[in-house]
Amino acid sequence: MKPFAAFALALVSACTQVPEGPPPTLLEFPAMRSFATATSTPPQRPNSEIAQDFLDLVFRMESGQPLAALTRFEEPITVSTVGQVPTQMSRDLDLLLARLRSEARIDIRRTENPNASIVIETVSQRQMQRAAPNAACFVVPRVQSWSELQRSGRNGALNWGTLTKREHAAIFIPTGIPPQEARDCLHEELAQGLGPLNDLYRLPDSVYNDDNIHAVLTGFDTLILRVFYDPELRNGMSRSDVAARLPSILARLNPRGQHGGGQTVRLTPRTWINAMETALSGRGSEASRRTAAARAIDIGNQLGWRGAREGFAYYAYGRLQISNDASQALNAFNAANIAFAQSPTTDIHAAHVAVQMAAFTLISGDAQTTIRIADQAIPVARRHENAALMALLMMFKAEALDMQGNTDAGMALRLDSLAWGRYGFGSRDEVIERLNEIASLRPQEPPS
Repeated sequence: MKPFAAFALALVSACTQVPEGPPPTLLEFPAMRSFATATSTPPQRPNSEIAQDFLDLVFRMESGQPLAALTRFEEPITVSTVGQVPTQMSRDLDLLLARLRSEARIDIRRTENPNASIVIETVSQRQMQRAAPNAACFVVPRVQSWSELQRSGRNGALNWGTLTKREHAAIFIPTGIPPQEARDCLHEELAQGLGPLNDLYRLPDSVYNDDNIHAVLTGFDTLILRVFYDPELRNGMSRSDVAARLPSILARLNPRGQHGGGQTVRLTPRTWINAMETALSGRGSEASRRTAAARAIDIGNQLGWRGAREGFAYYAYGRLQISNDASQALNAFNAANIAFAQSPTTDIHAAHVAVQMAAFTLISGDAQTTIRIADQAIPVARRHENAALMALLMMFKAEALDMQGNTDAGMALRLDSLAWGRYGFGSRDEVIERLNEIASLRPQEPPS
């Protein structure tokens, strides 16, 4: 999992000198805001597509390794926490478990018993970096503690492919990360610890996707988990066994999906995945990463892709062009917007692009377009529970309102962005830094 906050302001940091010190106006920080209830949308795609997605998610690992059998926990499932678990993280875990009970119909509860089915342990960022330098957080089978993980690292116990059923798993999350990042880890890792182990780039509406666009479980995800724990399925079933039962299970659980019009599933070739992994890795030169993103675009074009994968490749390419060629970056973001506009399932993808577009329009002094972009994207970010994204968009709109002379409205919105920013970015200093970055994008007024 790669936190959104790490790249959200790529354009800002590339184009500006961040001023030192407090923002232009001293602000009294409001209390942190967070999300109380989920508003997930039921899956919009037909059951025929969802059935294929389920099989590809369940019977293959992210590495491409096939899995011979379905494995899951026997209910009831218990979850315990170990280490420094902040109050907000504990609250977010309770909200997540409530969703798993109500939406996925999984019998899952917290316990104080150390012998829980799933143990969530917080460890230092230094420990996390040593164990998994490219992961923000992770889940492993068979162990129940960090110390047990260290002892099991080389004996094959951590291989999901050797399981015949799931009895224990551990999720490791670093301390000191923003509340939203900790919550995102809970959603993604618990979803994989409980259910499918694969991610598919083709899914526009799921956390089971390496693009990391979705921050919390979607309606598609909770349906997948509900199917995963349906009484018609059991541990040890083969792909063909599960495939034979899926149509009746999905018809019962998702009657709204019993319609035609679905698209033919187009598998994502390993060449495209490798190119995107290189582009997003943070390793290698910027030029090599740009080349990799361009290669992903070319592969998608050759395959005739439209939609989420096409848009994501353009989005990645745009971010990598920001410090190299701003016009190329803008062209790529426009192409991403066109791709994401084709379906309501990619509205959150378009909202991510909106941050970059708002930076361009603010730099150019176009306050009205900046406000329009923010007004379209803020409700989407709120609906998808992405406080970091929402705070950034609010900050852009606040600056644009100031440019129009509407300073009272700008200040009110800026204060609201701080409250959401505390959840999305963590410390006050982090929030103030982003506020300063966005403020510095405004065109300088000519001296009087």
